[in-house]
Amino acid sequence: MNNMPVARSGRSCQEIAIEAVEMAGQILMEGFGSGRQVSQKSQGNLVTDIDVLVEKEIIELLKGEYPGLRVLSEESAPFSPVSDYTWIIDPLDGTNNYVFGVPFFCVNIALARDGEIFLGVTYDPLRKELFVAEKGHGAYLNGSRMRVSRESSLRGSLVGLDLGYQREVGKELLKMAGKLWWQVHCLRLIGSASLGLAYVACGRFNLYIHRFLYPWDIASGLLLIAEAGGKVVDWRGKPADLFCQEIIAGNEKLCEEFISRFVG
Repeated sequence: MNNMPVARSGRSCQEIAIEAVEMAGQILMEGFGSGRQVSQKSQGNLVTDIDVLVEKEIIELLKGEYPGLRVLSEESAPFSPVSDYTWIIDPLDGTNNYVFGVPFFCVNIALARDGEIFLGVTYDPLRKELFVAEKGHGAYLNGSRMRVSRESSLRGSLVGLDLGYQREVGKELLKMAGKLWWQVHCLRLIGSASLGLAYVACGRFNLYIHRFLYPWDIASGLLLIAEAGGKVVDWRGKPADLFCQEIIAGNEKLCEEFISRFVG
């Protein structure tokens, strides 16, 4: 298991991460559709009391099992370069969907060391879909092996995208969506980058693009896609890392076609 640290309880990192996301998913489900406290971090970027509660519970579990490891999480400020073993947490990806009652959100946990991701877990509590990858050991959805789509042309592709929270970047991506329209099979703006990447890994989306991301949005998805035989690259076609804000995710052929035709 890539010499990953062992928990105090003797269990593996994967077992602990799965316990954490399933616990988080239960809290999210209990709060979904009910009244909650909501505040705005920036234009269109919300945080709820549920985000904060879920993060607290995950961190307590991880710190209890791994007291010496660092934690990087969305609702805890500020983030710094990931060195040594570090848990990377997004307690609720798709907060706007969650607040407005749209049933499309998830929780993410990844484990990285010096920027290299060894474990990625994404959990959709509504559909009870658990996406798991360990470096060198493949990617799985509820225990079944995942592979990215084999679609060879953008013309036949379902492309997912999201706009993020930076106005000018979002406007540029909307212009790009206008160029893509009728050049692909269809477009979907989904509101959860993490599920977008998980859907690429399992072949539901042929391609996913985004231009304003954070490490906790993509840490799990980067490994899920790599272990499912796909690629995640930046806007210049170079391999994406934890701190890439702009990504293109899919199989190698689709990534290359997208860059050659639409990025310039």
